Amino acid sequence: MIRIADEVCEALAAGGAVVALETTLVAHGFPPGEGVAVGLESERQVRAGGAVPATVGVLDGEVRVGLTEEELARFGPESRKAGPRDLAAAAVQEAAGATTVGGTLAVARKAGIRVLATGGIGGVHRGFPQPPDVSADLAQLARTAAVVVSAGVKSLLDVPATAELLESLGVPVLGFRTGTLPVFYAAAGGPPVSARVESAEEAARVAEAHWDLGGGGLLLGRPPDDPLDGVEPLVEEALAAAAAAGVSGQAVTPYVLAHLHRESGGRTETANKALVGQNARLAGEVAVALASS
Repeated sequence: MIRIADEVCEALAAGGAVVALETTLVAHGFPPGEGVAVGLESERQVRAGGAVPATVGVLDGEVRVGLTEEELARFGPESRKAGPRDLAAAAVQEAAGATTVGGTLAVARKAGIRVLATGGIGGVHRGFPQPPDVSADLAQLARTAAVVVSAGVKSLLDVPATAELLESLGVPVLGFRTGTLPVFYAAAGGPPVSARVESAEEAARVAEAHWDLGGGGLLLGRPPDDPLDGVEPLVEEALAAAAAAGVSGQAVTPYVLAHLHRESGGRTETANKALVGQNARLAGEVAVALASS
């Protein structure tokens, strides 16, 4: 059921550096037609960091690890969001499944890939426990020996609560040249990280030591190069609009992102595209460091 592209397979067999990338960003993270360019840029940045990109998605009854540009273009707004629970059903029913961070981690674990790049990881939704909404990303990260490089936690979530849950799950939260967890668009304002690292090599050493001690995943938070402040009021406005419109579950994130992009005059979209590429570059460097350790 899992098909690994030749380039990815060869890199893994040789003990080389490989970075997994999700497809939910492509399908649901940007306005229709723009996600493919973001996905291709992420792959380019992974290569610039010295690693092989392995974008993951479900197509034609297969979980594919490594996609062509034509395959990537098949992931649009109509694609299913494929978390860990959804992969099998999407494959059996031959649906296009755009993998979340959790879904991508599940596939990466099976394929033997130890680094994943994304924009922001899912977590505890605001208002918890009413409704009781926690992303499957966290549980999957806790049981997968992988490093997820992101700009912290998605901006529409409860960041402090997510950090507390990560601590409870035993997931180290590392800050890349920062002592606090980035808050997606903003570089500052998040809770303290469990440890600060100054380089991709240091992050790789911490990860190896964590795995030697029997640990699972790690979150490496990278602040955006050009932080965008003042987004929080827009997030609250977007969440209120989503609630008023009856939007819930997996539909909330794309709804909120579209609202933010529209109401910010495109500034959040530009910032989102930039930080995705920056995270991919760092992930490539971490993968190289792990491969050479």
